[in-house]
Amino acid sequence: MNRIDHIGLMAAYNTWMNRKLYDAAGRLTEDELSANRGAFFGSIIGTLNHLVVADTIWLKRFATHPSCHAALEPIRSLPSPVSLDQILFPDIQPLSEYRNLLDSVISDWAASLVEADLDHVLHYNSMKGIAADKRLFGLVMHFFNHQTHHRGQATTLLSQLGVDVGVTDLLVLIPDEAVA
Repeated sequence: MNRIDHIGLMAAYNTWMNRKLYDAAGRLTEDELSANRGAFFGSIIGTLNHLVVADTIWLKRFATHPSCHAALEPIRSLPSPVSLDQILFPDIQPLSEYRNLLDSVISDWAASLVEADLDHVLHYNSMKGIAADKRLFGLVMHFFNHQTHHRGQATTLLSQLGVDVGVTDLLVLIPDEAVA
């Protein structure tokens, strides 16, 4: 599988898992979602907000790529989050709607990438203002890995409340290959 196909697979996995995660979270009360459970970002809603905050930050960085991908246009006008623990949406419904927007943008953007885009060295500043220059492909891999990491935390929190998210393995989406 080439790099572009891998990014497409990860974008599909991202959308699939987020739907499963939000469907499961939607079964809980507001109090259950917002209760501090000792996770990195406290609660389930805190963890889900962290994911949309981080995705927004990274997509805004990706939008500075010289290819000016049209798929990232909806992101360019969004306000920049101010902290990684910012609660953009305290309620699951508007958070879910924003998540759907991000997932749509991610899928469209992934489909618009070409190999040459991935070798571009992207300059950005961390949330602490530290400058960095890294190849886009590595940053995109981090982007998807970060999502998986925190969705795993949210899945654990849901499981502790007796809510089963179901199968979460990327393996389900990896296509079978014909053996020659």
